[in-house]
Formats: sequence, C-alpha cells, structure tokens
Amino acid sequence: MKPLKKIISRYMNLVTLILITFLTIIIIFFQVADTHRQAYNDAIMTFQQIEQVLEQNNAELSEISAAYRGTCLYNAEAIAYLIQNNPSVLDNVDELRRIAVFMEVDEIHIFDKTGRIYAGTHPDYYDYTFDSGEQMMFFKPMLTDHSLKLVQDITPNVAEGKLMQYSALWSSDGNFIVQVGMEPVNVMKVTKKNELSYIFSLFRVNSKASYYAIDRTSGEIVGSTDLDCVHQNIETIGLRLDDIASQPDGFHATVNGQGVFCVFRSIDSNYIGRVLSNRELYEWIILNTLVLFLCLVIIAMVLMRAATGYMNRYVVDDIKHINQKLHAIAAGNLDEVIDVRSSIEFSELSSDINRMKKSLLDSSRKMSYVLSKTNKYIGVYEYDKQMPQARFTEYVPQLLGLPHEKTQQLTCDCQLFIRSLSRLYSHPCTGDSNVFELDGRYIRVEEISENSNVFGVLIDVTEDTLKRLQIEHERDYDHLTGLYNRGLENYLDSCFSKPQAFRESAFVMIDADNLKVINDTYGHEGGDAYLKQLASLLENFAPGHSAAARLGGDEFVLFLYQFQTKESLSDTVRALEELQNNSRARLNDELYVPLGFSFGCCLTEDQTDYHALLKKADEQMYANKKSRKSGQC
Repeated sequence: MKPLKKIISRYMNLVTLILITFLTIIIIFFQVADTHRQAYNDAIMTFQQIEQVLEQNNAELSEISAAYRGTCLYNAEAIAYLIQNNPSVLDNVDELRRIAVFMEVDEIHIFDKTGRIYAGTHPDYYDYTFDSGEQMMFFKPMLTDHSLKLVQDITPNVAEGKLMQYSALWSSDGNFIVQVGMEPVNVMKVTKKNELSYIFSLFRVNSKASYYAIDRTSGEIVGSTDLDCVHQNIETIGLRLDDIASQPDGFHATVNGQGVFCVFRSIDSNYIGRVLSNRELYEWIILNTLVLFLCLVIIAMVLMRAATGYMNRYVVDDIKHINQKLHAIAAGNLDEVIDVRSSIEFSELSSDINRMKKSLLDSSRKMSYVLSKTNKYIGVYEYDKQMPQARFTEYVPQLLGLPHEKTQQLTCDCQLFIRSLSRLYSHPCTGDSNVFELDGRYIRVEEISENSNVFGVLIDVTEDTLKRLQIEHERDYDHLTGLYNRGLENYLDSCFSKPQAFRESAFVMIDADNLKVINDTYGHEGGDAYLKQLASLLENFAPGHSAAARLGGDEFVLFLYQFQTKESLSDTVRALEELQNNSRARLNDELYVPLGFSFGCCLTEDQTDYHALLKKADEQMYANKKSRKSGQC
C-alpha cells in the first residue's frame, strides 16, 4: 500500500508542477504579447499625433512662406519706385539704409544692366555680379528678360552665408535692377517648430522612452530626444535599416548597450521610431507572474492533499485487494474469484474481470476452430515475458517447423517458445520486413506488444511471396538478356547513398551497331542473339567492378566502380575500346558477325546526381557514334 501511495503522490506532484509551469508560461506569453501590443499602440498613437503636428506646422509654414514671398516682392517694387523718382539716393548709402529701415528690409542692392551691384545698403557687396555665386546666379535670367520678377527661396547669401530671402525686379524705366533681402525671422521660427527633435520633446510623456527620426536612405539620425545621437548613423547605436523596414510591428534590439523594444513608422522621407527599454516594458510582468505563481501553488497544494486523501481511503485499498486476486489468477489459479463491492464501479469491475477470465479459458479453442476454416495456415500466440507459460493455436508449432512432441514442452516453457520465434526471425525475407523464410516456406509475423505481454499472428504466405518475388524479378531484369532494366535505378540509389565507398567510378552508355541490319538480314532471332552476345560481353566485363543494364532496344549502360585509382579505371575503359572494334557475335552454330558498338564515358568525380551523369555519358556516346560513322565514310 505504501509504495502505491508514494507513486500516486509523486505522479500528482509532477502533474501539478507541469500544469502550474504550463499555465505560468502561457500567462507570461500573453502578458508579453499584450505588453508588445500596448507598446505598439502607444507608439502608433504618438506617431499619429506627430503627423498631425507636422501637417499643421507645414500648413502654417506654407502660409507664412507665401506671405513672406509676397511681402518681399512688394517691398522691392516700392523701393524701385522710390529710387526711380529720386535717383540721387543711389549715391547716398545712409539714405538707402533709411529706406531699408522704413520698408522693414535688411538689404537693398542695385544692379546695373550688366548684372553688377553698383549701389546699395552694403558697399562691401559692390561689384558682385550674378556670376559671383550659386545664390546670385538665380537672378541671372533677368538680364535677358526684363519682365521677370523673381523671389528666391530662403538661401544662404554669398558674402556671409546667412539665411536670407531675396526678391528682384527691374525698375519701370528699365535702367536698373532692385534686389531686396529680408531675414526670414518668422519663417525660421515656424521651421524650428518643424524640427523633429523639438516635436519629440512635446510627446515624451514616458521619460524612459526615446524617439528617433532616421533618414530612410542614408540611415542618418536627423532628430532624437537623445541629442548626442543626432547626425550619427543608426548602426553606431545598434540599429539597422533592414530591421526597421522588415518589422513594422516592432522588434527587439540593443541600442546604446541597452535592450529595448522598437516600433518604427515611415513618415515622409524618414522613419519615426519609439524605443522603450525592456526593463520599463516588462517590469510589471515579473511581479505579476510571481504573485500568480504563488497563488497557483497554494491552490494546487490544497487540492492535491484533498484528492490524495480521498483516493487513499476509497480507491487504493480496493485496488490492492483486486491486485492480489489478479496476481493469483496470473500465476495460474483460474478458479480465483474477485468480489469487491465497496462501490458500484468496483462491483462492475469485479464482474467484468471474472467474465474475462472465463473468456480467456475458451479463447484458444475458439480461435483454433475459426482459423481452421480459412484457406491459409494461420497461427495465433500470446505470452508474457514474466510468466512461465505460453498460449498458442494448433498451427503455431507447424509454422515454426517444430515436431509434434515439442508442442507440450512449448506450452509450459515460455522461454523455449521465445527461442523458437528467434530462430524464425534470423531468416528475414528481402523486400518485406515482416516476412521470414524457414525450411522453404515464407511466414508473415505480426505482433502487438504491451509492456511484457506479446500477442502475435503467424501466417503462411509462401504462395504470395513466391509470386511477388517472381514479379519483382521480371520487373527489375530484362527478360532477353538477364541484365538489369528497372532494377538499375534501385541499385544506383543504393550505391549513391554512400558514394564514398565506390572510390573511382564511371558510367558508360553503349549503343549496339547495325542492329537494324542484323534484324533485316537474319530476322529478329538473329537480332536477339546479337543483343545477347553484347549483353554477355558487358556482363563479364571487369567482374567485381561493374554492373550492366539494358535500357531498351539497342541501348545499354555499364557502371564501373570501386577502382583504386583513376589510372586503373582509365585502363579498363581502354580495354572496352579494344572490344569495341574487335569483337564477334555468334548468331547460330555456323554464323558469326562483327559485334560493334559505340560508347560514351563519364567519370563520377564525387558527383551524386547519377541521372545527370548518365545524360552526360549518353551525349559522349552519340559523339562517339557520329565520329565512328564519319570514319567509316
């Protein structure tokens, strides 16, 4: 009783531990998945807000830029009008500067008809021309088209590299060009609002989350909450463009030496990403899992103790009693009766066991009677490796090739019966793992094992097996020459499954010469004799190192293998060349004809695709045939 209780207790402990572990793993999995989903959703929500801010800022920037361009051009027109009506101001820099202050512009430059600055608020720019720099060349088309009124985008000027917006137009009398420069303060303020690092700072609610804007083409960090990373390549911090592009739902990485979870989204020409440290991401999962695990352990211990107590009281004692009875029956006391009525289930079990015991007593006789009515010799046996007896039907000793006097001895000696089966197992039949040959007969064995008990069936399948072997032989061998046909492929599959054992080898494709002439001249009997002579020549060529097959018609293949060196293999092929032109075929007792053939050879050279090797050898054979025909001509 005590060992059974320990087994049950150990089993329940193991099952409980497995269930708790499994549930914990499942819960962790779902928590991690939910954490990833939440991190992804938070990132997407932030990205949407960033997109909205960018759209608003871009709209504001476009509006201010357009207004600024209009103002810049308007100021140029007004200044051109003032100067045209008072040309003397061109010689007075201070007066031009007062006009600039009045018109709220930063620079005024006056160009002559050749495109040279000769007056303005900045004398140090005098003598600059439209060819003085890329920024100046923007206005050069005005020299040929006086109707142009140009406003340049915000551009660094030539002299100082300061961001300015310039506009230019001709005076109405066509004597000079007025260029006005304005520092785009308001535009730059709005542009500053569009910088991604500035926008990221507005959405950094979680201080442990970082944001990055990465150029999709170059991988340069163009904006970040970590300002030290700006203008670096992402590979320097541990990210790769391939990971960002191929994993839009988020991925794990190591950024600046810290494990993180990243979510990136493509916005305009950049990837915008939210990066959250794993510690921040998973900090609550560990605590939640620990608390849940402890709760599951407490619940499992209470349930296990209650179940174990009930089982010991109402199940284990009755099982012990039934087990004692079954042990007596198994020992051969078939008169033993089981009668346990502590519960309806045990009462039914006792009745069923008693009925099974009675049925077992009659099973051997009934089975022998049924099997005797069939057309085949069939024997059924059963034994337990831990019991001294074996049970079997009347045909079993005959199928095992045992004399009648040993039948009673087999019944009483289970080990002797097992040795008799082993004698049968030592003669397996090729092509069927369950069929064995014994004294000229083929016996099929089917067994079912359960623990130490074995139930088996012996069937005499001699007639079917002989038919199968005959069919396989006709399938695998050519009926005319006795060489391989379809059997060649099985043989080569076996060979090339371990090519290292074949060393130097080669395929030779062979085509018989003049078979049609032989058939036309001496009839098909002569042609068959011709093919048999060639088959005999190939079959006896390089014995122990060759396998020959007829592929059909006048085509043959010769596989040369297991040569020690390439030289010995080449010598063998040259020997085949001697036979190629110096052989004769005996068509009948008095008639001999030249036996010729064309062949092509292909060395295997560690290749394992023998189909390709055969094709290459076939190509060589046709080349040889063509060469030999040319030589005959």
